Order: sequence, then structure tokens, then C-alpha cells
Amino acid sequence: MPADLPSILLFVGRLVLGGAFVFAGLRNILNAAFLTGLMAARGVPQARLELWAGIVLQIIAGVLVMAGLWTALACAVLVLFLIVATPMFHNFWDHQGPDRAARINGFVGNVALGGGFLTLIAQTL
Repeated sequence: MPADLPSILLFVGRLVLGGAFVFAGLRNILNAAFLTGLMAARGVPQARLELWAGIVLQIIAGVLVMAGLWTALACAVLVLFLIVATPMFHNFWDHQGPDRAARINGFVGNVALGGGFLTLIAQTL
């Protein structure tokens, strides 16, 4: 195994984890009206403001993870984001059939992302 393989894997892992949130944040810009309505229907106060704060957080923290800057802090922020956003957008317990399955997949995917961020935090300590 090449001596620099761990560094390469860490770099690629940061690109993938951070890039997923940059992509999601940019995608959420395109869906802002729909997402604001969904959040408001779930009782989120000032849903538009909260959505835009989340989008900015996703993009900035994602870029920081990708760049390897303030990695532990950026990962911790994204873990907190996942703790808030996952039950709001992947509430499989309120759905049935294929929609329930899709939301379970999203929920499990977000839990896995959280695990990846916790692993990256541990690596930086």
C-alpha cells in the first residue's frame, strides 16, 4: 500500500462528504418555494428565513469540509443540521407504501452521513 494512500482517501472522503452538502444546498435553492411551504406546514417559525439559513450553512460547512478547513467544527455543524433536518424531511413514520420506503432510505442515508462526519471529527482530534 502506498504511504500516501491514507491521505488520498481522506481527501476524497472530504470531497464526497462536503460535496454532498454543497450539492444539496444548491439544489435546495431551486426548490426554495416548495421547501418553505413544507417547513411552514410543519410549524417552523419564519420558515423562509430558516430555510435560507440552512442553505447557507450547508454550502459553507460543506466547502469547509471539502477544503479541510475547520473540519471538526464544520462536521459538528453538519451533524447538528442533520439532527434537525432529518426528522423534518424524512418522517417515514407519517407515510405508507413507496413514499415510506423512500423516506426510510433518506433517513438511513442521513444517519450514515452523520456517522461519516463523526468519523471525520475523530480523525481530526
